[in-house]
Amino acid sequence: IGPPGVGKTSLGRSIARALKRKFVRISLGGVRDEAEIRGHRRTYVGAIPGRIITAVTNAGTANPLILLDEIDKLGGDFRGDPASALLEVLDAEQNFAFADHYIEIPFDLSQVLFLTTANDVSAIPEPLRDRMEIIELSSYTAEEKFNIAKRHLVPKQLKQHGLTRANIRITDKALRLMIEGYTREAGVRRLERIISKLCRKEAVRLADGIKDTLVVDHLNLQELLGPVKFKDDPTLYD
Repeated sequence: IGPPGVGKTSLGRSIARALKRKFVRISLGGVRDEAEIRGHRRTYVGAIPGRIITAVTNAGTANPLILLDEIDKLGGDFRGDPASALLEVLDAEQNFAFADHYIEIPFDLSQVLFLTTANDVSAIPEPLRDRMEIIELSSYTAEEKFNIAKRHLVPKQLKQHGLTRANIRITDKALRLMIEGYTREAGVRRLERIISKLCRKEAVRLADGIKDTLVVDHLNLQELLGPVKFKDDPTLYD
């Protein structure tokens, strides 16, 4: 459980890598049909297995790590309640004989490691929440954001934009100003978009034939990104 952008999905992928298990992600946001979980009966035209069986099939192993993303965004209507269908999936005492309507034979899910992510724990039905061990991920501190940006986000965006450190250099002071003055979020998604924006500006400069290194520091940051959006001292707005 944690606010958006704090790395819940990335953490699941890292756990799978550490355990040397295949990783499969299932997005549950907006799912309203119980058949999405349990599959369709074969009597229906276009019947397919449910997402759980499909995920195990795609993994090609009986013990993958399946990440059920955004489980608090599940809905329910006249087609059934998918949250209720997940009760059997996530219960270790029952899921050794999971019944999918399409395959029509019990399937053993007891070897599968299930991880779920959510933003709001109160939106998860109580019986479903009772089957989970809840780990809370808090917001990043400014120092954590700085290190994540320096070690991961900047190199990632340079690679995605086909740039090197010889093309653009972002100083530590500029990174801290971006964190304090342009983003007020729990995670780092907006911070990554701002770094991406700077990289695009450098890509345009290169396309225009300007070869010198773009040095982004606290002096020219407002020229590149516009006025500072957040200021700790309210009197600065006057």
